[in-house]
Amino acid sequence: MVTFLFTILTITIIAVVIDTSEKTDDFVKSGLSFMEIVTQYFYGFVPMIISLIFPLIVFISVIFFTSKMSGKSEIVAILANGVNFNRMLRPYLIGGLLLALILWLSNQFVIPRANGIYATFKSRYIDNNSSYRVGDNSSNYYLRVDANTFMGLRYYDTSTKSANKFFLQKVKGNKVYYNLRAESIQWDTAKKKWRIENALERKIDGLNESVKKIDTLFMSLNLQPVDLRRDEYMKDKLITPELDRFIRMQEIRGSEGLNTLKVERYRRDATPFSVIILTLIGVTVSSRKIRGGSGLHLAVGIVVAALFVVMDRFSTVFSTKGDMPPLLAAWIPNIVFAIVCIYLYRKAPK
Repeated sequence: MVTFLFTILTITIIAVVIDTSEKTDDFVKSGLSFMEIVTQYFYGFVPMIISLIFPLIVFISVIFFTSKMSGKSEIVAILANGVNFNRMLRPYLIGGLLLALILWLSNQFVIPRANGIYATFKSRYIDNNSSYRVGDNSSNYYLRVDANTFMGLRYYDTSTKSANKFFLQKVKGNKVYYNLRAESIQWDTAKKKWRIENALERKIDGLNESVKKIDTLFMSLNLQPVDLRRDEYMKDKLITPELDRFIRMQEIRGSEGLNTLKVERYRRDATPFSVIILTLIGVTVSSRKIRGGSGLHLAVGIVVAALFVVMDRFSTVFSTKGDMPPLLAAWIPNIVFAIVCIYLYRKAPK
């Protein structure tokens, strides 16, 4: 635990120094004071960095600590005195479970809030100043409100929460039985409903059709202004219960690109589990006394950590850009390295 805390604090400090040197111009242009930059940026950046490197730092710490014991023949002495190898693994497993639990709770509730702080600062002071930022069609929407209701609007303004050229239609089977078109729509903060102006309502019942013009109409839709904000950081900012609800609503609305959200959701559970796997791999790799000592153990650990990160990135891309199921994409690194862990455990000196 001491090795882990020392290593993760050291790496975090290095990351903060490097990031500060890269974003000095953005900090100056923001006009914020030192404490405002700390509270509005680094309060989010530091937890985010820690969550990214957490499993790998656990892995390297286990290898460093155990290889030192192995180099001093302490592992040999423990096993030679009749201590079972599984008994020797117990404190490692307990420590791994404790750290995995801390990371799991952080992934569900703490890290998303930190990501919200980081993303807010980045979108306000960094992304807006980027020369690579290009325009998009984010003001036009067409989506499914529920299983039978579809709607569309154009030129949605997030500041006024209003839009023009609104339409809504309800479908039964393959036939439209209700259609509503309006010149404008705006969110009413007091009534928590959408106010529709200059609407034309059409109801269709077989060959019968009725048309009615409505000056003002208040309507409750399964939709709120927050759902119309296209935020590339949305998946990172929502705590897990909110992310679950958001995914369910997007599935009902028939939205595309849900694999990105689902991979993020499943990874919040998969990453803590990887802490346990990497802990056991670290013990089995570094418990054998070899001529190269801890240096060779650390080299093997760095290679394994790099392979883990590469596999994790590839599986994410295959899911978001391809057809790989999100659950498999989030868990495939753990599955592969669990097999490696079993193999190394069988080969470890008992």
